Amino acid sequence: MEISSRAFANNGVIPRKYGCAGEGVNPPLAFRGVPADAKALALVVDDPDAPGGTFDHWLLWNLVPTMRELPENWAPEAGVSVGANGAGKNNWYPPCPPSGTHHYHFKLYALDAQLDVKVGSDKAALEQAMSPHAVAQTELVGTYSK
Repeated sequence: MEISSRAFANNGVIPRKYGCAGEGVNPPLAFRGVPADAKALALVVDDPDAPGGTFDHWLLWNLVPTMRELPENWAPEAGVSVGANGAGKNNWYPPCPPSGTHHYHFKLYALDAQLDVKVGSDKAALEQAMSPHAVAQTELVGTYSK
């Protein structure tokens, strides 16, 4: 399984357009090689370089497993659940490091079941629910400096 973006390469620089200094929209993401038996996908985007500890930028689950891309400035469709980012909001939070270069991890999970996790839950609740159901995982890392 693979996650990629036409906006930046793995370990490459995320264009300013996608950060708080730009439009702040999510970058486009493409998914390949999702296992045929997957029943759902989940996406976790976080920044482990944040001064107060890992900051969550986007939590999505119950994405349809046949989905092959998340377009730029994507709005969740019916049936997709969104969790609370590090600011406590149920949406994409653009890269906006206070200083230096931060690494943003886009983690895609293939799951063998849909998750019964309450909308607005935090990453800990999502990870606990995903743990017994993850059949594949992949990651894309991008960097951003304010």
